[in-house]
Amino acid sequence: MPPSPLRIGVAGAGHFGRYHALKVAAAERAVLAGIHDRDEERAQTIGWETGAAHMDFETLLSQCDALIVATPADTHHAVASAALRAGKHVLVEKPIASTLAQADDLAALAAERGLVLQVGHLERFSAAYQAVAKRTGPPLYIEATRIAPFKPRGTDVSVILDLMIHDLDLILALVDSPIDSVDAIGAAVASAHEDIANARIRFASGAVATITASRISARTERRMRIFAQDSYLGVDFAARKLTVIGRGPGQKLPGVEGFASEEIAWDDHDSLTHEHLAFVASVLDGAPVLVDAAAGRRALEAALAVARGMRESRDKMAASGLIRT
Repeated sequence: MPPSPLRIGVAGAGHFGRYHALKVAAAERAVLAGIHDRDEERAQTIGWETGAAHMDFETLLSQCDALIVATPADTHHAVASAALRAGKHVLVEKPIASTLAQADDLAALAAERGLVLQVGHLERFSAAYQAVAKRTGPPLYIEATRIAPFKPRGTDVSVILDLMIHDLDLILALVDSPIDSVDAIGAAVASAHEDIANARIRFASGAVATITASRISARTERRMRIFAQDSYLGVDFAARKLTVIGRGPGQKLPGVEGFASEEIAWDDHDSLTHEHLAFVASVLDGAPVLVDAAAGRRALEAALAVARGMRESRDKMAASGLIRT
């Protein structure tokens, strides 16, 4: 294992790359080794903010023990695989890669070299998700909504890989069952890729999830409702609030014997900091990787299944004359 502090480089100086660089620069057990981006001016600007040098990719790899990959999604495999082959631990933003074959390649590289490969599914590190995971039984039905106003950032991929994949990852972490079928619909409105999407996923266990994602909405909303046999949970990720109705402590529900309602809120919880702390702990202390390559692959596989379902729905609508192709 590399010595502490861990030297971490950041590849990709865009919106989220900047946040990663700022977190590393402020960390206690890590130092920012450098920043790389094809846009040198952008990398230099973040370098001024963080006190780190901007450098070419090969130099960055020579200067770091670990690399955060925050480049465009279609480059994740190329950048992460180069880092792994160079013997560097990797935290790669979601999605882990563009194809399942690429995801498998990254997983194999990390395993062969004994390196940490963590995938940046940020919501796994939120206080809300951690509270949900502790309080819910096996879900019977999950309803998730993730909508936001349009921003050009992230439109290099569909809303499935941009926004919906967050909820796909959370649902897969809660439902311990393979996906049986996917029915999906969506449309490109303001970009070259789908900007709105809705999917209904049925699992082999019989559980069902309905997910809506949009990046052309008038407001921002990130909610999830979870129905289990003996409980209901409603979580607002943006407001950091959780409502639990079930058997246990809390405000007794009138007319419902044995059930109570509990409200939980968090005023201060930085998910990105916790994601970084987990990555550093895995590298320096050998702690288990909380969101590993297998989890990243499952989320990608589900996202690709939604995309296929969307294409099938579009083909049916075109064949019936409902839409123009």
